[in-house]
Amino acid sequence: MSKRNVYLSNKPLSEAKELWQASLKQHGFYTRDPLETIGVDDSLGRITAEPVFAMRSSPSYNAAAMDGIAVHFNDLTGASEANPLRLSNDRFIPVNTGNAIPKGFNAVVMIEDVHYLSETEVELHMAATPWQHVRTIGEDIVATELILPEGHMIRAIDQGAMLATGITEIKVQRPPKAHVIPTGSELIQPDQQPKAGQIIEFNSRILAGYLNEWGADASRGLPVVDNPELLKKALVTAAAENDLVVLNAGASAGTRDYSAKVLAEVGEVIVHGVAITPGKPVILAMIGDTPVIGLPGYPVSALLTMRIFVREMISFFLGQGQPESEYVDATLSRPLHSAMGVDQFVRITLGRVGDNLMATPSGKGAGAVMSLVRADGLLNVPAGSEGIGAGERVQIELLRPQTEVDATLVCIGSHDNILDLLANHLHKQRPIVRISSAHVGSMGGIMAIKRGEAHIAGTHLLDEETGEYNISFIQRFLKNIPLQLINLCYREQGLIVAKGNPKNIHNFRDIAGKRHIFLNRQNGAGTRLLTDKVLQDEKIDTSEIIGYDHEEYTHMSVAASVANGSVDAGLGIRAAANALELDFVPVAEERYDLIVPGQHLKDSKVTTIIELIRTNKAFHEAILALGGYNLRDCGKVMYEQ
Repeated sequence: MSKRNVYLSNKPLSEAKELWQASLKQHGFYTRDPLETIGVDDSLGRITAEPVFAMRSSPSYNAAAMDGIAVHFNDLTGASEANPLRLSNDRFIPVNTGNAIPKGFNAVVMIEDVHYLSETEVELHMAATPWQHVRTIGEDIVATELILPEGHMIRAIDQGAMLATGITEIKVQRPPKAHVIPTGSELIQPDQQPKAGQIIEFNSRILAGYLNEWGADASRGLPVVDNPELLKKALVTAAAENDLVVLNAGASAGTRDYSAKVLAEVGEVIVHGVAITPGKPVILAMIGDTPVIGLPGYPVSALLTMRIFVREMISFFLGQGQPESEYVDATLSRPLHSAMGVDQFVRITLGRVGDNLMATPSGKGAGAVMSLVRADGLLNVPAGSEGIGAGERVQIELLRPQTEVDATLVCIGSHDNILDLLANHLHKQRPIVRISSAHVGSMGGIMAIKRGEAHIAGTHLLDEETGEYNISFIQRFLKNIPLQLINLCYREQGLIVAKGNPKNIHNFRDIAGKRHIFLNRQNGAGTRLLTDKVLQDEKIDTSEIIGYDHEEYTHMSVAASVANGSVDAGLGIRAAANALELDFVPVAEERYDLIVPGQHLKDSKVTTIIELIRTNKAFHEAILALGGYNLRDCGKVMYEQ
């Protein structure tokens, strides 16, 4: 029976980075000859390895800056409207823009100020100044002048400036050659249909893409199956041919995780295991003088770990120093719990609400690729912190430009699939409006509006006494806040069950009596309140429902759990069941509204979304195609205070 590997260490991040940098310097990673000579025509985006000085002046001759005639300025002394002067053709020469100014002439008169009396004589009505409308030698660039400093990333305009002075070749930093090796017998290519236990290999594409983006010259290999000898051969070959190697998967403690053992046989393991999440089982090793970084298999863990350890390696290799990151201060929109003793890197979406920049955790799990697709930034929760409370100030490292963040509308509250459609349609608008959604339930949305942390909040809270949706809760918790309650839709809620309903589930009594596994929504969610109301009406105690305390945050998460067989049923919207081709047992129709504070009603992002909701037929058709929706009051103001 195969034994599981154990981590050689679980070092604090700062200590691991210190050990790694010391090893890189010891093995001369930063002192290799990183220079190469290339043509200026091929230099776009490359980094200069030495200062670039002008070979000759530009322009290299005195050139006319206007169409007209070249003259000597002394010949026009005293010329005016009242006292025009005449010049014969031995004292002027016609020139076009860019023509050389002949010796003996030092000014140009624009053609519109020249009155030709004949082909050989002109009349001029104003004096000229020395070198008027003339680009003198070196006016743009003087020979020996510094054009570009060392360490400069070359732009198209820089290429033009160099070529203008006759420079055709320059020395640039040679990008480090990097090679990505994916591992795992379960990996298949994206054009293949996966069977149970098979995984589409896309990590190497992501990793190589970021390596190239950071300045490396990256390549990737085909997956290496779980065979230590084959892995050893691939590593040794890659280390001999590249400046650095990235090994993806096999870094953990599974029975088929061979990376650490193989690296120890062919080289030296510097660190195995760092106190970070995601990315704890990272391996930092050397084969000869070539650094090898062994990353976890999950894509988020792999990318974030590579970002921590490799991005700065490439930057230092290229002489750029510590890579620059832009940070912003923001307010956390919901509580964030953290494990003690590890540095946690949390994906964040951002949006500005009034004067507050709101930060919302965008996902969880080391395999949640979409959490990085949607992320605007990263929050580092340091080791020793138990978490961060809602409303606390945090510092976020930006992953996308500030302008995109400022164009983001913050929606906090109940989840609905329509919000994804809304985000897509808003992206087609000009200017683009983005949506940052935090699915914290209807009550969570109301509290976010109360704290001034959202532009809008989705809600579907039923008042059992009145049978009315949302209004009584607004009057109770938001009574002093001017706002509008705008309807988005009516939707069907019901039990989501497996396709064909093989367990014959028709109500909560079936779930309780037959001991089926249920998946609940989080406290404060309108769907959770509906669940509790139905259980109360049917006189079913929550203790009779297996899984009542197991919570998810979105309808799609509930549907996904039913689809993969981990639960038998969950309460959610019909659209979620339809999306995953599951069966649906209707329970109730409910009203789903958007709370919009009065202070945001004139915000261009909010007006755009309201206009789209009310008038966009394509958007309405897309909603109805999901199934389970009625748009009879879509865009209507249901309540105002």
